[in-house]
Amino acid sequence: MVRHESRHFLDESGRAAYSARMAKRMLPIGMSSLRTIRERNCYYVDKTDHAHRLVEGGMYYFLSRPRRFGKSLLVDTLQKLFEGSEELFRGLAVHGEWDWSARHPVVRLDFSGVGDFGAPDGVRGTVEAQLEETEMQAGLEPGPAGAAVRFRRLIRTLHERAGQRAVVLVDEYDKPILDALSKPEVARANRDFLRSLYGVIKACDRHLRFVFLTGVSKFSKAGLFSGLNNLRDITLAPEFSAVCGYTDADLDAVFAPELPGLDRDEVRRWYNGYSWLGPERVYNPFDILLLFEEREFRPYWFETGTPAFLVDLLSRRRVATPDLEG
Repeated sequence: MVRHESRHFLDESGRAAYSARMAKRMLPIGMSSLRTIRERNCYYVDKTDHAHRLVEGGMYYFLSRPRRFGKSLLVDTLQKLFEGSEELFRGLAVHGEWDWSARHPVVRLDFSGVGDFGAPDGVRGTVEAQLEETEMQAGLEPGPAGAAVRFRRLIRTLHERAGQRAVVLVDEYDKPILDALSKPEVARANRDFLRSLYGVIKACDRHLRFVFLTGVSKFSKAGLFSGLNNLRDITLAPEFSAVCGYTDADLDAVFAPELPGLDRDEVRRWYNGYSWLGPERVYNPFDILLLFEEREFRPYWFETGTPAFLVDLLSRRRVATPDLEG
């Protein structure tokens, strides 16, 4: 005979703990697809008000954040908005504010987890494969020309066929360079290739509705955007300081079922929050989700999110870890 816990026989604190357990959802660890998170009923921190303000307030944007900070999920959210996937946004802040009848074609270049960028022509092969996939989805024959020419043709043709201007989303724009820093010749070749590719965007202005690029480094230092000098850098814009990451209020509201048993002050002491000059500090999502999963305080994000090029650089320069303090 299996005994089932009954709320009838629990005291007030026991009933609260029972309700919290019953209300728990799946933790979206490693998930960057809005559809997956929503359809699997995972915890979701609603950032669609930020996305809507971006779209309404401008056209060309750049955002820098460290890896594993939610940039890819933000890019995916923007893609689903422009594609008109209304079912994913019911109950979210943007739902009543968006024109769901206008569906825009999207060209998305994602360097976050694919490609051998340390190999000669690795970035070229990655870009051409992604362009070809978008061409096939649009019913276009893959073009024989170079990537930049195909990119330009794709944007123009999508606009003409759809009757709506196209959207360009680039995730981790700088990864092909950062991954090749130990091979200077390859890194320079990757930079020159990407400069040519990104230069297409400004030339296609009349065919575009919205452009959003993310990365971990500041583009002004990379020499990549001589042909795309009209990007608004919102990295340190106070109004978008919480566009990625979780705020204190998010933890208390969205993740309330996960907090019992954890010292809230200790959560703050360990993970504290990061600031991009805005009124709110944010927590790294990877740290928080792993804390809720493992129920143990550890530097989860640092253990997996430190860029290899930074570790190599510190090693070559013989910088001692204690020297980094302060």
